[in-house]
Order: sequence, then structure tokens, then C-alpha cells
Amino acid sequence: MDFATAWDDELRSFADELCQFETTAGNDDEAAAQRWVADALEEWGFETYRWEADPEALAEHPSFPDNPDDIETATRPSVGGVLEFGDPDAGKTLVLNGHIDVVPAGNGWEGEPFEPRWSDGDGDSAPGTTLTARGATDMKCGVAACVFAARHLESMVDDHEDSGTDSDTDIDTDTAIDLDLDLDGRLVVESVVGEEEGGIGAAAAALENPYPFSRDVAIIAEPTQCRPVVATEGSLMKRLRLEGRSAHAATRWHGESVLPAFERIRRAFEDLETERGERVSHPLYEEFPIPWPVCVGRVEAGNWASSVPDELTAELRIGVAPGETVEAVEREFERQLSDVVADDPFFDSNPPEFERFSIQFEPAEIDADEPVVRAVQEAMLSNGLTATEPRGATYGADSRHYVRAGIPTVLFGPGDIQQAHFPEESIEWDEVLTASETLATAAGVFLSG
Repeated sequence: MDFATAWDDELRSFADELCQFETTAGNDDEAAAQRWVADALEEWGFETYRWEADPEALAEHPSFPDNPDDIETATRPSVGGVLEFGDPDAGKTLVLNGHIDVVPAGNGWEGEPFEPRWSDGDGDSAPGTTLTARGATDMKCGVAACVFAARHLESMVDDHEDSGTDSDTDIDTDTAIDLDLDLDGRLVVESVVGEEEGGIGAAAAALENPYPFSRDVAIIAEPTQCRPVVATEGSLMKRLRLEGRSAHAATRWHGESVLPAFERIRRAFEDLETERGERVSHPLYEEFPIPWPVCVGRVEAGNWASSVPDELTAELRIGVAPGETVEAVEREFERQLSDVVADDPFFDSNPPEFERFSIQFEPAEIDADEPVVRAVQEAMLSNGLTATEPRGATYGADSRHYVRAGIPTVLFGPGDIQQAHFPEESIEWDEVLTASETLATAAGVFLSG
């Protein structure tokens, strides 16, 4: 039986119900959703594990704030479900990972963000082909794809054992391969929390293994349009504070507005962004017009329309290339700011403050020849996906935590990152089915050695 015939209804129901939980940071629905996922995994025969992050340990991690009180971890469990094959200790362990948390919905929705909508079905009785909900792309359908990939592989192995056939089995895909289903090893499905806040659940799992066995490799089902991603960009979060001198708007020449000073700094940072784009090269990032972007995402200035603005706070996100460190890039921007300050008399009596805030993302990269990457590529070809060339992504992901712990990790999942964090966030259902079947095949390829 092919994957869609076997699993479409259950997978669709699982994704729909998961998208109904409002799993924003610290929301009670986050813990409720994790209990629901754990219950489902247990019902389907997975051995389940749960863990909560230690804020004291995370405060020592470079991704997180130094103050443990600024890291919200209580009653935020992550969940892992384990399936064992053959002699599990004789084989490898593969982790399929996804995060349960979502960003706030915001404005611009045509319907309720946590009431999933299916559209483009062919008639009243046909299932919809597009799912719209907050988290549909980033990344609850990725979590669902991981769960049902594991179930599908287990079902194929059980059918193979019941049939007593030879070990090589043609799997029902567009381009069938002979898959050895006499497997040894473990397949782990993880649903983690706090990815949008630096990777709370994944970082905790990387720092202290929650399982009584080691982990060899991982696949994270982020929305990659079913393409393998082996490099993720890092990011530096900085807050800039400027002070000037206020004055009445009617005699504004007596004041010192912070706005022109900020614009000079902003232009200098933009110049550095351009220079870094030419100087810092990486073969997987040549397709991007701005490979290491600088985004001034928030600016707040002044306190009254009839007064010269005498204070400004700006928050920036600065891209960090694979192979760089957050610290090194931070020094570059601090030097650029120092050059502006040295050439501008405005700052003689008003030196700026430039400090880190929030979370930092170190870049991550693995070799494109890693066995887990080759397993994904072989599975893609087996399922009619020909765009197998490894790519880089300009966003960060939980992969960096596992790579840092010595666990080679590739991103592969359904959906387009351009839908992430957007209003009317949507995903094409056929892509979810394809991703899940491909993940099942990749797991089978890897665990068969």
C-alpha cells in the first residue's frame, strides 16, 4: 500500500489538531500540545521520554541570555518517542526533530490563526490541498511528517517480517529502490519547545542526552521545500542606544536630534553589510543577493511630537556566515560604530551604547558527504525529488545545537520558509505527504547501513 493511501487521513487529522494548539512561548497550550503528542506516540507504540531545560545550564550557553531568570523553561516539556528495530544496540540511532512552538499570529489573517482551514479541495467531499494556520509551515506539519515517517517505516518492517520475504524490498515510490528492511537501530521522533527563543528544548537535549543511548545523526524537518540544507546562518542581536538634547519644536535648532546621528550609523552598517557580502564568501550562499543581511527590525525615538527627539533605541539582527563566529562579527560592527563615532562631533558628549540582547545563533554546517545527507538524497531520488544538491539557509535552526554536540544534522522538510511567521501561513498538503514518505525512506536507508 502506498504512503498516501495508508496514512493521508491520519496524518491530516494529526496536523490539523496540532495546529489548533496556540503554542506561543509560555502559553499553557504549549504544554498541553506536548502532552497530546506524547499520548499519541505512546498509543502508537513509541517509548516516550520527556525533559525540561535547566535555565542555569542554558545561561552558560552562548545562544542564551546570561541571566537564568530571562530564560523561560518551567512547564515547557520537550518530548521524544523511540522505535527500536532488530538489535537496537547493534545499529545506529537517527533522530527526526521538529519544534512545537510558533510565533504570535499578529494581524492580516482572513480567519482565526489557530482554527485550521483547508482549501482548494475538488468539491465538497474532496479533502483540501492547502492547509492554512499559524504553524502549518513553521513547523507543525514538519513534526507531523516526522511522526508518520517513523510509523510508516515501522509498518514496512512489520510487513516484511510477517511476509518472511528476502531482506531487499521494493518500496512503493515513484522510482523504487531496494531497501534492506532487516534493520538494527533506533528511530527517535522529537517534538521540542522554544526553537523561536534560541532552541530551548534542542539545546537542553544536546547539553544533556535525555535518552539512555547515544544519538548518531539527526534530520530536522524545517521548511526547506523538500531540499537538503547542510549549512545554516548565524545571527547576532544587538541593541543600540543614542542620546541627544531635547528642545521645543518651535526652536528645534537649540536641540540635538538623535535621528541624523542614527541615520549615519545605519548607513555605515549598511556599507559594512555590502562589504561583507563581497568579502565573506561561501559556495552555498552565492544565490542570495544579500548573504549576510543586517536588519534594523525595531526603532523607537523621542517621546513627544512637539519636542526634538533626544533618545533612540534600535534593535538589529546581524547575519553570521558559516565558518564565522558571533564574537568575530560583533567586533566588526563595533569597529564600524567606533569609526562613525570618531568622525562625528555629535558623539563627543553623547557616546552610544551598543550591547547584546535576546538570543544569539551560532552558524552551523556539516559536510555534504555525511551519511545522513546521502541517505536523504537517495530517498529523495526514490520519491521523485531530483533537486538533491545541498543548500545553505540564511536563517538559524536547532541543527546548530546537535552539530555542536557532535551529531551531524541536515535540514529537510515540507513548506517554504517564506510562509514562516507570515499572516495566512499555508502549506501544500502534497508536499507534506512527499516529505514524510521521503523521511521514512531516508531513515530506512540510514539504519540499513
